Formats: sequence, C-alpha cells, structure tokens
Amino acid sequence: MDISNNLPTKIPIFPLSNFIVFPDTTVPLNIFEPRYIQMIDEAMSGDRVIGIVQPKKTGDLKKPNLYNVGCAGKITSFNETEDGRYLIILNGICRFKIMSEEENDKLYRICKVNFSEYLEDLNKKNEDINFDELKFIFSELKNFFKKQGYLVNLEDLKKNNLDQTINALSMASPFSLEEKQILLETKNLKIRKEKLEEILKIYTLDNFSNTTLQ
Repeated sequence: MDISNNLPTKIPIFPLSNFIVFPDTTVPLNIFEPRYIQMIDEAMSGDRVIGIVQPKKTGDLKKPNLYNVGCAGKITSFNETEDGRYLIILNGICRFKIMSEEENDKLYRICKVNFSEYLEDLNKKNEDINFDELKFIFSELKNFFKKQGYLVNLEDLKKNNLDQTINALSMASPFSLEEKQILLETKNLKIRKEKLEEILKIYTLDNFSNTTLQ
C-alpha cells in the first residue's frame, strides 16, 4: 500500500516551542489545554493524525506565527487521567510544509499542508553512515550535559538503529528553537548528522554560550 496516498491535505496543528518530532520516533505528550483537548477528541474520532510545529517568537501570544515545516504524527496510545488530562503517545510519520492556514470555528488551528518534499521520510532505507561517525556527537553531548550539571546515559541510544539515534539526539539536545528547526528541515540523515556536528562545534567554541546557527 502506498502510504503517501493516505496522507492528509489538512491537518490539526499542535504548536510546541523547542520541541521537534521526526518520522519513526515516538514521543509522549501531556494534553491539558481545552483547545488541544478538543483537537485530540476530534483526531481520535478520525485518522488520529496531528501536526507538531514550532511557533516562532513573533505574532500574537495566543496565535503565534508558525515555522512552515513540521512533522505529522499518529496517536498510537491514549489515556485520560482523573483530572481530565490526556496522556498520548505520538508516532512520527512524515514531515510537511505548511501551505496556508484555514479559518475555522474550532479552538485549535488547522493548516493545509504538502508532504511532497519529504516523502523520502516514508522509505526505510539505510544511508551511508555508521555509528563510528557519531563518536564526536556523543562525546560533545556528554561534555555539554556535564557542564550543565546533568548525568545522561547516551549509550542506550546506540541500541536503536542509526536514523532513530540521530533523530533522537536532534530532538533531545538542548539547542535553541532556531537550531532545532534547522535540524528538522534537513533533507536527509547525512545532512542532519553534519548539522548536528556543526551546532555542537559552535557551542564548544563559544564555551556553550547560546549562539545560534543561521
């Protein structure tokens, strides 16, 4: 079955700052705002697909401007707590580009999206990278977390396949909103690894000051 034929042309948007999702990664989300409770209710009664997009630092506080590239995910687990919160598991499917925002009478935002630039996300193929090439990234991330006072076991990531490891590092690394967006928009895994190294080198040279890669 061609999965690309089942991708929606319109998608409910969940804006999350400093938070990116990649295809074939799984993230837990705690939903508590009424507008996003409504969004999840309606997604659960449909195809269970929502879009994760980073908001920019511009626009109205309640309706900020959005970066034009995000990632669609499917809700694979749903639980409601006693106090009315939703605990969901979201599995990344494919990145998309926002074409326009639709006017609607719902509490949440809906956008017209296009997946065509990122259909390679749906193809599970091995790229010309091996774990030995990640030594610099693992080393610098350990140093980064140590300087911040955190103890992190990155060895567990090596149990995943290579693309999941690079994507998980991109998602979990404490970079700026802009830097995470750069990683999200990279065309393929090899370029993402190179950008991840480039960002880490900048942090190293600047003694881990908050310098943003442009």
